[in-house]
Amino acid sequence: MIRLTNFSIDAPRWDQNTFVGRLKHFFNITDPRTVLVSEHELDGAKALVESCRAGLVPPGTSQEQLFYAKKLYDSAFHPDSGEKMNLIGRMSFQVPGGMAITGFMLQFYRTVPAVVFWQWVNQSFNALVNYTNRNAACPISLTQIGVAYVTATSTALATAVGLNLYTKRAPPLVARWVPFAAVAAANCVNIPMMRQQELFNGIMVTDEKDCELGHSRVAAAKGITQVVVSRIVMAAPGMVLLPILMERLEKLPFMKRIQVFHAPLQVMLAGGFLLFMVPVACSLFPQRCSLALSSLEPELRASIVAKRGDCVPYVYFNKGL
Repeated sequence: MIRLTNFSIDAPRWDQNTFVGRLKHFFNITDPRTVLVSEHELDGAKALVESCRAGLVPPGTSQEQLFYAKKLYDSAFHPDSGEKMNLIGRMSFQVPGGMAITGFMLQFYRTVPAVVFWQWVNQSFNALVNYTNRNAACPISLTQIGVAYVTATSTALATAVGLNLYTKRAPPLVARWVPFAAVAAANCVNIPMMRQQELFNGIMVTDEKDCELGHSRVAAAKGITQVVVSRIVMAAPGMVLLPILMERLEKLPFMKRIQVFHAPLQVMLAGGFLLFMVPVACSLFPQRCSLALSSLEPELRASIVAKRGDCVPYVYFNKGL
């Protein structure tokens, strides 16, 4: 092992205070190719990152190798707990997982059974993603997970089935937008319910140097709201623009002759949208979120001022993804 100087593996490679810097970061860690990396290689990346944090790396290790190890680490391990995240719940799986589900939701929207089945599949996938990317400092029980899952799924189904019946006499394009309305409504329920412990008990906030200051419900509400907005933005272009494109394509003579390929085509097009929208949506807000001291709950603000005076104008917290 050799000792490192003037290099921090945890220092952002790109400026996280700018949208472009965050976009480069999330293009890096949401790269869908990382889902193909073996468990052994992921564990090796974690070991290299941890040794680098200790200031020691194997001889001959280049800076690019360290950057790649950090990319794998960030894509597969939770930023709070350091535990390996399940494969399906990782943001790097959003493109392969989301493209299949989105494509089929947009293709099979005409009948109630199809709507029910694909909305159930989508909410099951979303529940796993939301749980995986929660703020891990706030534990949630199996009962709470179950309630969140059932509530979000019921909301999605009620929205989808209700709008599906309501739009029977509407133009075909309007009916194609029903899946997006259901997804947006369910996101507004699924994410807060899955992270309800944060809303009830608050999430840990720190100063600029990561010294813990206490738990804040206001910070939790801000972080969860930003995640909800990001998820809706993530889905919007594909689920709003793709129906318009397919509506026009399906009228072409050659498309009428190859109806069996409509579903695979929608899946591939949905993947194209998600390939760009996953990092774009994740980049809308900093993952290390900040909040002015004056915006905190009075009791927490008083506690911080009593201990630290006016030295902490802002607090920071991980909003999750």
